[in-house]
Amino acid sequence: MTQELSETTALVTGATAGIGRAVALHLASEGATVVVHGRDAARGAEVVDEIEAAGGSARFVAADLSDPADVARLAAEAGDGDVLVNNAGIYAFASTLETTVDVFDAHFAVNTRAPYLLVAALAPGMAERGRGSIVNVTTVAATTPMASGGVYGASKAAIELLTRTWADEFGAAGVRVNAVSPGPVHTPGTSVMGDGIEAIGRTTIAQRVAEPEEIAEAIVFLASPRASYVNGTTLTVHGGAPALTGA
Repeated sequence: MTQELSETTALVTGATAGIGRAVALHLASEGATVVVHGRDAARGAEVVDEIEAAGGSARFVAADLSDPADVARLAAEAGDGDVLVNNAGIYAFASTLETTVDVFDAHFAVNTRAPYLLVAALAPGMAERGRGSIVNVTTVAATTPMASGGVYGASKAAIELLTRTWADEFGAAGVRVNAVSPGPVHTPGTSVMGDGIEAIGRTTIAQRVAEPEEIAEAIVFLASPRASYVNGTTLTVHGGAPALTGA
């Protein structure tokens, strides 16, 4: 590995499984000290142990992202950082008529408000130091309507707009803010979809579902100095969209 992120600290939310775990491992392999966030201390310890066994540095901080006070505590315990990856998210697929107020509020609390609060807490320090990178993980459902995925997609669409807003607010001070929009990915969360996730994969040009490491590659690129001239953009990583035909 290039160790391009040595002497940096990175906070990754939702880092105990799936895409977040892959990102944490990859950032550590690039030399970053990783703050692994999650809700399960046992799974967090496993990620930290794996990073340390490979010669990296990491620590775990538990927090409930639906609680603004806990988000503030997470930011405080993470401390001054150079990289923030807003990866954690929830999704419960239901039609508009089937979506309760509690489900609606939960999506926007975790998927939208928590990243907003973390950026508000950590980006000013990055700006003062004249450097930093923030990567928000969204979804193709933020731009392409998905059956029974309206609230989930809307909560992530808000983050894509905020990504551009934050790039403008903090970019002049040396902070880059970008997003990665994954298509179907094999994760513990999508495993409950059974054949459904495989069916979505077959709608891509790649004709398959991605692995978490493939999405992590894009996220770590945007977090690294290799993406020094990339700011305010959303990188779509979905295996390719096939052309429409009239047949």
